[in-house]
Amino acid sequence: MKNRHLSYWIPTALFALAMTMSGLGALTRQAPMIAAYTHLGYPVYFMTILGAAKLLGVGTLLAPGLPRLKEWAYAGFTINLASAALSHLAAGDPVGNAVAPLVLLGLLLASWRLRPASRSLVSPAADEPARHPVVATA
Repeated sequence: MKNRHLSYWIPTALFALAMTMSGLGALTRQAPMIAAYTHLGYPVYFMTILGAAKLLGVGTLLAPGLPRLKEWAYAGFTINLASAALSHLAAGDPVGNAVAPLVLLGLLLASWRLRPASRSLVSPAADEPARHPVVATA
């Protein structure tokens, strides 16, 4: 069981570190971030929105509980990283520029797939056998 626990936390921690650095870089408007957003055709104010969203998402992924918010964070990060990869390709960048977002997406998907039950949204209906009322027929 400890191996499964570790196999969840390693990709999750690496992903959280990368997104925290990216979020802080965006919020503090680091020159390389401004250049990247401008090159991709995004307005600079979009950095603030994505930077804040990344930090909130990282906090949600690392916090205990909050299974429904975690699902939204995983979905938001998936959309963000897929969009980043596609943005690089649409801007005419070499395919290699799309690799980093796709590697991070791989870490995110590993985190999602390996998350413990305490961190996942489990439908109670899926855990119980179906109970259908007996209907009397005449």
